[in-house]
Amino acid sequence: MIETAPGQKPRGKMLSYAFFMETCWEEHKKKHPDCSERWKTMSAKQKGKFEDMAKADKIHYEREMKTYILPEGETKKKFKDPNAPKRPPLAFFLLYSEYHPKIKGEYPGLSIGDIAKKLGEMWNNTAADDKQPYEKKPAKLKEKYEKDTATY
Repeated sequence: MIETAPGQKPRGKMLSYAFFMETCWEEHKKKHPDCSERWKTMSAKQKGKFEDMAKADKIHYEREMKTYILPEGETKKKFKDPNAPKRPPLAFFLLYSEYHPKIKGEYPGLSIGDIAKKLGEMWNNTAADDKQPYEKKPAKLKEKYEKDTATY
């Protein structure tokens, strides 16, 4: 197992197959260029040695992660709950969803990025009065989102 320096994030845990590959790579690649086939044909008893190494590495990794402190300014990744209410779209994205098919129909050769640029220009050139309906709908949706979030 590789020890990490203090303050350095531990590397991820290795799978049993990775330990297997590490131990037999040089010898095996000369005889059998396809290691995955050998792994598939190994018995559970033969794989056991590598699975034990993977379990030991997992324990080592978890022990290191308990003492690991994130560098200043970094945060742990937060996982999003799939049942949480979705945020309402911005006014521009409402215009985008309305006009995207029309522009794609007019200019079938344009890439997604080029279509987005055209719609961005269109949004910037639209008068404030014409933007009003697109800006009112997100406000209503935001109120609904806030209520749903409060009850969630």
